[in-house]
Amino acid sequence: MQDEIDLSSPRGRLATRLSDVIERRWPAEVQAIGVHGSLAHGDDHDGSDVNLVVLTYRGGAGPRPALRRVDGILVDLRVSTAEEELRRARELTPRWPLEAERFVTCRPLHDPRGLLAQHRDAHLSRLAEARPLEFSGLARHNWELAAAAHSRAVRLAEYYDTDAALVLMADARLHTALVAGLLSRTYFRNPADAVKRTGLAGADVQELSKILDAQADDLTARGRPVDGTLKELFE
Repeated sequence: MQDEIDLSSPRGRLATRLSDVIERRWPAEVQAIGVHGSLAHGDDHDGSDVNLVVLTYRGGAGPRPALRRVDGILVDLRVSTAEEELRRARELTPRWPLEAERFVTCRPLHDPRGLLAQHRDAHLSRLAEARPLEFSGLARHNWELAAAAHSRAVRLAEYYDTDAALVLMADARLHTALVAGLLSRTYFRNPADAVKRTGLAGADVQELSKILDAQADDLTARGRPVDGTLKELFE
């Protein structure tokens, strides 16, 4: 499977080297090794990361998770049991638009049993059976976070704490983008991609307020109003 990775790329060569080392050091513990992100898409460039996932037979086995540079390239090494990763593949969370990528586009470096393809299929099946209210419920969660961050950003701007306001506005834009992704069942490659593709990258305080109002109306129409009674909080 390694011939699917562009070996002319320094990141592709590093990914295959890492896979070879992991296979040699933990042959009885590792079930599969895959890569996702820009390298899996085939459009990696200088500054891109190597996002590696290692599936093991049991917890605590194999290499330790790590995030560090190797030969000047940032490596994000995630380790999980195959069983735990399958559970995650079948789970929908408010961060689904950012999490689906690793299941749908993961390329195998070492996967003799085809586990990564099984996890992708399990994730796609879960999406197919999900009801609209489930996605709008997850979207409402992100809307509440976006609205709260937006309100705090406005208040900080009024007190001339511009730097803190900018940080909260970035958070508000991201969660607003996740609302859009969940309502349209669209997943993104990363947070920057989410904000860019939803047209929120340049949204100022007033524009974002209007977008949040429109999303609130949409969620209400879908049966997930963003405001309600105390009784509804526990339903």
